[in-house]
Amino acid sequence: MRMIKTIDQAKQFKEDFMQGNGKANHKDKLTRQVAGIGRKLSHDEITNLYSDSRIVQNIIDIPAEDMTRNWFTLRMKDEELARNIMSKLADLKAKKAFKEMFTYDRLRGDGFISLGVTQSSKFDLSDELQLEKLFTVDYLHAFSSMKVNEFLINEDVFDINYGQLEQLRINRASNHGLQTQTTESQVHVSRLLHSQKRRFEGEAQGRSLLEPLYDILTVFDTSVWSVGQILHDFTFKVYKSKDIENLSTQDKQQLSMIMDFMFRTEALAMIAADEDLTKQGTSVSGIKDLLDFVWDLLSGAARMPKTVIKGQESGTITGAQYDVMNYYSRIVADQENEMKPHLEKLIRMLMMAEKELGGRIDPESLEWEIQFNPLWNVDAKTDAEIRKIVAETDQIYLLNGIITTDEVREKRFGQFGLGSEVKYSGDEADLKDLADKVYKGYRERNE
Repeated sequence: MRMIKTIDQAKQFKEDFMQGNGKANHKDKLTRQVAGIGRKLSHDEITNLYSDSRIVQNIIDIPAEDMTRNWFTLRMKDEELARNIMSKLADLKAKKAFKEMFTYDRLRGDGFISLGVTQSSKFDLSDELQLEKLFTVDYLHAFSSMKVNEFLINEDVFDINYGQLEQLRINRASNHGLQTQTTESQVHVSRLLHSQKRRFEGEAQGRSLLEPLYDILTVFDTSVWSVGQILHDFTFKVYKSKDIENLSTQDKQQLSMIMDFMFRTEALAMIAADEDLTKQGTSVSGIKDLLDFVWDLLSGAARMPKTVIKGQESGTITGAQYDVMNYYSRIVADQENEMKPHLEKLIRMLMMAEKELGGRIDPESLEWEIQFNPLWNVDAKTDAEIRKIVAETDQIYLLNGIITTDEVREKRFGQFGLGSEVKYSGDEADLKDLADKVYKGYRERNE
């Protein structure tokens, strides 16, 4: 019997990992789309999305890690007190708790940190935390909105706290062997740190970042699957024979399996003189542009550069990566606007706690400031180029009498070392500014 290989014409349907309840029908949700149809993800759907894709994990985790990665420096005149506060924060594992809170915020819409404290008198969790009765701060536990049964929001439009969260009903279930105890507590917001960036008017709970990204992640998943299919069928063989019509469906399937095995293990094919065996290749022309479009769409929606989403080394950038610089600028803004108020509240609690720092300290009686440590540095090549430009600039300033040798020495090699004052970007505006200063120095010296 002649060996015959045919292309199986049976239809195959792909099931996307986010299939179901999409914008289109149950077979293909990328057809007949309609803009503006909001999608509310359940906690189970969010968990499945997060656990199934490393790219989704990067989008959720990396900004939270960058916000807390280099932590902060506490500036105050009493350096010993500053060290004691930072030591206490380390004991409380505050850095880890803050990272998890911001991760939960991005993943589920709300991130919390419970403030475990000891007070001088008996209290209920529903009572407002009174700093003057605080003894110790014992622990920090991060959790998400999965633990919250109800958000109690101030809805009085004539109240100063309108729209603010006041109380939470929290599920405090615990397992003891095979027995589960479920309790619910009403907790005052002062006993929590709460991060919530995406909440619509009329809603109490925050929105997950994955909800507006859902369709884009679907397209991304489809592109990954398509590339996999192209790689799997990158080359295939076509066999032509006049006897193909005489074979039954069962004979075709059996012969196809035999041929598939032989062509994977043998380099020799034996066919009749009137038969033809050719190898066909899959064209990939234009696929790079399509994949770049998907990456650009995902990057823009997540507000993260592609290099960051793909896992570029944290904190290191090259001179041309302006998008990465902008990303770190947004992280700095989040540190100042979102993270700093929570840190200040926690530090005030430590100062007011009677048993933490050797007695109560009035936070308002001291001058202190939180300064976040730099998030990024340039790579070695870019750093060397910047230093070279700065040295050449200093030389021009010296030759034209704009600055003295001592001033250059103090500025470049003083207390903070070379590089701390590097502000030169090399663009046209800097060149013009440099030329104006040199010309001004030249005129002053000659006049």
